[in-house]
Amino acid sequence: MDLDLTEKRIKAMTTAGLNLIGQALSIYDSHLRLVVCNLRFQEMFDLPDELVRPGALFRDTIYFLASRGEYGDDQDVEDMVSTRVEQALTFEPHYMERTRPNGQVISIEGAPLPNGGWVAVYTDITRTRQVEDLLRARSEELSGQLLSHAEELSATNRKLAATITALEEAKRQLTEIEARTRMTTEMMPAHIAHLDADGRYDYSNRRLSSVMPGRPSEILGLHISEALGPVAFERVKDHLDQAYGGQPSVFEFTEEQDSRRIRASFTPDNMGGVYVMSVDITEETQARVALQQTRRRAMAAQMTSGLAHDFSNLLTIILGMQARLAKMNLPDGAGKLIAATQATARRGGQLLNRIADMTGNRTLQPKATDMRGLLEDLRVLATPSLPQGMGLSVVNTLPDKALMLDPGMVQDALLNLVLNARDACGTSGQITISAHAIGSIWIEITVSDTGPGFAPEALEKALNPFFTTKGSDGSGLGLPMVYDTVKLAGGDLNLRNTPSGASVVMRLPYRAAPHAQTGLVLLVEDNDDLRDQFREMLVDLGYSVIEASSVDEALELTAEISDIALILSDIRLEGAGTGIDIVDHVDGRLPCILMTSLPQSDPLFSQALTRASVLRKPFTPAQLSALIRTEAA
Repeated sequence: MDLDLTEKRIKAMTTAGLNLIGQALSIYDSHLRLVVCNLRFQEMFDLPDELVRPGALFRDTIYFLASRGEYGDDQDVEDMVSTRVEQALTFEPHYMERTRPNGQVISIEGAPLPNGGWVAVYTDITRTRQVEDLLRARSEELSGQLLSHAEELSATNRKLAATITALEEAKRQLTEIEARTRMTTEMMPAHIAHLDADGRYDYSNRRLSSVMPGRPSEILGLHISEALGPVAFERVKDHLDQAYGGQPSVFEFTEEQDSRRIRASFTPDNMGGVYVMSVDITEETQARVALQQTRRRAMAAQMTSGLAHDFSNLLTIILGMQARLAKMNLPDGAGKLIAATQATARRGGQLLNRIADMTGNRTLQPKATDMRGLLEDLRVLATPSLPQGMGLSVVNTLPDKALMLDPGMVQDALLNLVLNARDACGTSGQITISAHAIGSIWIEITVSDTGPGFAPEALEKALNPFFTTKGSDGSGLGLPMVYDTVKLAGGDLNLRNTPSGASVVMRLPYRAAPHAQTGLVLLVEDNDDLRDQFREMLVDLGYSVIEASSVDEALELTAEISDIALILSDIRLEGAGTGIDIVDHVDGRLPCILMTSLPQSDPLFSQALTRASVLRKPFTPAQLSALIRTEAA
């Protein structure tokens, strides 16, 4: 059922119930705004419609009543309003009785609410007071009337007790509704809040710090600029102003602390405030980038495969004809032309091979990778190709733990960048590879040099295929291949000039490798035969195994059993869920390995690669052991 429709029905039923109560009732929140009142409240004090609508200010209601002489004429109206507003801000439980200017006697009982604000009940006790006065004046003369009025008073008291019971039940139901709503918002993986007309939080779940780390969890009463910080607030300010102007806004921005991608929505509430929802979509963005690059490569492969085949045939014919010409008795100088033609044709063949590498079936194969070892190996590989006057240094501040990367592709990309830097520096200079983590979101690897830097045209076009500043010595495919590698992983590549030269920055998603130890494994597979086979593999490797065939069963087991050391799950399972849903639910609390027989072109396969390590079916016990015991160690 639609949530808004359900809330409207609950509100309508609650209002109808309150209107059946004989007393006047009003509830104000901690900001002195009306939450709800019944019809009797408006009738008792003859209030205009605008003062009984949700959101009406307590100050305006008091001013209206004081101006009509409700509290007497012996005090300045503004002073009277200020006093009562100040009392309301520090609301205390109370019971009082007073006589109104029209002679009506009312009792007022007020009680604070758990989350701020208060509820007040106004009861007309004029008749009861008259009875009491009559009893005091004629107690001896009117014993019969005394008995009658005493009975009437008793009946009135019984009605009052029944009304109080009804009010307590209404309060209980309202408290339950609020508790359920708060529990629901706390369970959602998003920050959900409400801003008042001044931009201050008057409601919020406790998820801001999980969506945007470093921010406080307790933000009630804070202005949004204080909660988000000046940089993030500046990025959302125009959208917030738009919402306060009555127009909803949905947008994305990059949070400055660890470069998370955040999707935010601001929705006006038609009472001067704004509803806020913020979600961390970093992993979604990384997966989207990887999928977009995969699609681009597929399109490029379709466009170039046929042309490459035809050009390859033409080059083969040219080389064959040149070989025949070389055997003929030709004039002096013809041999050099033949050799040059052959060299050019061979270079064309090499270029076709590079194009095939770029547009062919390059599939990421992430596995647990020791970045310290990878960068040290890279230094050893690259150093012999550098001139004697050129230095290569590595600065690595990444956490000392295995990361899920394709080591071959990463090392090839970095070696390409180092050789480009060598060519830019000439015979001497310094090349530096630096690696660090940005929070737990990104790995950033920078290759910088002390060369002349990028020309303006190179900064603009260097990532375009076939653009080169090396003339006939360059293919123009080096940086595009690095860019392709980074995008396939869901990352990004940036070129920039520094005061000392040029730098190329590779940003890759941070994925900690699963660390599994011998213990209890949750095996999730809906095929009985395969489940038996995988269970036997795990038992042979020394693991204890519990089994599930669906996402729901798996999540129940993770909630009930605290000793699970690893989850091994198929991607496709019976029911609507997938193994990816299990990975998302445990959210890093347990290492997960996904297995599948899906083709690499399937979107689910690409999505799974961004969440966890993936085993292709069929696999051997040795492959399974290598991933969960050796590579993840």
